[in-house]
Amino acid sequence: MKKIWFVLIGSIVIPSLTGSLAAQLKRKLVWNDEFNYTGLPDSTKWGYDVGGEGWGNNELQYYTSKKLSNARVENGSLVIEARKETLYRSAYTSARLITKGKYDFTYGHIDVRAKLPKGLGTWPAIWMLGSSTPLKWPDDGEIDIMEHVGYNQGVIHASAHTRKYFHSIGTQKTATTSLPDCSEAFHVYSLEWNPESITMLIDKKPYFTFKNEHTGNTAWPFNKPFYLLLNIAVGGDWGGKEGVNEKIFPQKMEIDYVRVYQ
Repeated sequence: MKKIWFVLIGSIVIPSLTGSLAAQLKRKLVWNDEFNYTGLPDSTKWGYDVGGEGWGNNELQYYTSKKLSNARVENGSLVIEARKETLYRSAYTSARLITKGKYDFTYGHIDVRAKLPKGLGTWPAIWMLGSSTPLKWPDDGEIDIMEHVGYNQGVIHASAHTRKYFHSIGTQKTATTSLPDCSEAFHVYSLEWNPESITMLIDKKPYFTFKNEHTGNTAWPFNKPFYLLLNIAVGGDWGGKEGVNEKIFPQKMEIDYVRVYQ
């Protein structure tokens, strides 16, 4: 049984916590965006991946830069919106926001409170990539804090990708959990990342853990800086596996806040 010692401070007696709970309470908020402004996302915190051509997954969207219809802050939330409109050779537009070069970090706890889009062909994600330039995937690692595909409504996916463990060779480490109201209500999608493990949580409940097996970089490239990405893809090898319903667009992912603790 864990012991809780009590400490007298003035006339108030409070518990002195031990173990992991104490460690959690000692964390400091080191980076955040509360989205308490209006207009384009804060350029000191967010950049953009821009372009089309499928993004390696046969996706249908063109990711735009500084276009309010695709990425904007309003009513206290960041809105990423996928739209049915032709741009260059892409049939849809959307946005992919990144912190690369503005905030790259190693280890910590991340909370992203979000409400997800809904409908066949939508593929929203809250995820991370290694900050190496140029990126070598999957060698430099990928952490999928949250992925959702519209044809499997109410199921949330978490994954870790490395050279040793990734989907193309059938070794991907992943897990799912049911969240029926993910498109109707906000939930907190979290990552707990330390030198020994990566754990994904929803509303503080863990459902996926990937452990460091200490066999080298091919299995654990997660000991160096990563950056955060927020996006909605349309279609693609996974998101469009059962087609795309073009009548559902526009579709939004709303993010109430992003917070990083260390």
